Amino acid sequence: MEHQERALAAYVESVREQPGALGVVLVGSVAQGREREDSDVDVYLVVDEERFAAETAQGRFAWVERRDLDYPGSYIDIKLVSPSYLATAVEKADDPTRASFLGARVAWSVLPGLGGTIARIVGLPDEEWDDRVRSFVAQTHLYGGYFLRQAVERGDGFLRRHAGLHLALAAARAALAANRVMLPGPKYVSKLVSSVPTPAGFIEAWSRVVDDPDAESGAELMRILDEWVGDGLTPDEALSTFIRDNELAWLRGTVPAEFW
Repeated sequence: MEHQERALAAYVESVREQPGALGVVLVGSVAQGREREDSDVDVYLVVDEERFAAETAQGRFAWVERRDLDYPGSYIDIKLVSPSYLATAVEKADDPTRASFLGARVAWSVLPGLGGTIARIVGLPDEEWDDRVRSFVAQTHLYGGYFLRQAVERGDGFLRRHAGLHLALAAARAALAANRVMLPGPKYVSKLVSSVPTPAGFIEAWSRVVDDPDAESGAELMRILDEWVGDGLTPDEALSTFIRDNELAWLRGTVPAEFW
């Protein structure tokens, strides 16, 4: 909306001459054209490596400016990044970081190729999406086929809920990956998994696992998922994949699959 664009322009003018400032990237609802009248303006402030190191050494990674200055209830929500941050994000950012750049617009920059870097952050090759699907299917095999079943046998309420939640999350992530959709964060899981194409009965089975996980609901969800994207994953392959992506994340310098 016009008042948010004015607020963005005013913010850009306020940082153009700051030491180390290299660019401003508009993200969030305003960039994506889904803002409300009272939406704030979300930006990444790109600074040089020296300023990034100095700011983050003091714990300053994000802040708010121009509160109530541009329109009632307005503020600029700022996150700090540097060229090396963005280059690393291209290679190994998690989904929330990548998704935060969806629809992004460079509002101002003196950094060559900034728009291209952002495009690479939000684009994953097909082979990586396929690897994600396989990994998330493996997650469902262990959480649904082992931990959930064990929880029911032992009458362990905590483990039943824990396994059910992780089974549902892994199944949702597999469905999203199969449709090349990133997950911005947990609060979007239910909405997104219901919005992408899935086989008949998938959403109903998924919802049963979310609401009241047990061996039967877990088995049904896994059956539908395996028939859809399981690609013949064997129990041994699922186990090895699960261990690689969870128990050995510390060794591989990665994070567990649920945090991708």
